[in-house]
Amino acid sequence: MTTATPHQLDQLDLAILRLIQSHGRLSNLELATKIGLSPSPCSRRVKALEEAGFIADYVTRLAADKFNLHLTAYIHVRMEKHTPAILQQFEANILDYEEVQECALITGSEADYQLKVLVQDMEHYRRFLLDKLTTNAHIAGVHSSFVLKKVKDHTAIPLGHIQT
Repeated sequence: MTTATPHQLDQLDLAILRLIQSHGRLSNLELATKIGLSPSPCSRRVKALEEAGFIADYVTRLAADKFNLHLTAYIHVRMEKHTPAILQQFEANILDYEEVQECALITGSEADYQLKVLVQDMEHYRRFLLDKLTTNAHIAGVHSSFVLKKVKDHTAIPLGHIQT
């Protein structure tokens, strides 16, 4: 039995990836049992998947509400200019803001960036917006939307399209 190359996953590799992305605390023994392998080959496959870059990292998701973080906002940011220096400076600033959960440079909208921001309440959002985000002189405008209800909230990436 050979371990998959970086461009060639087999059914066992996909089974491992599906399980560990939704059940990250599975022990190697539990994982091996669920996919029908003995622990040593299972461990070797996981290590090979890590080394090939298929597994980006291991994280623990905390319950935001337990930390009094109840307000999620999506912010569209429009920049006044699109020079590399201005965009790099904006992105560097965003990396320093712990409230920002995600930041993406986007197309197909009047915005240049979309941010996902997590804060305690509207007052903390106001402070983030006015005291941090909009202090950047190159921001031409922002548009905010607030989450009323999370319909789906997971981190697993789709793997159904992978052919083995």
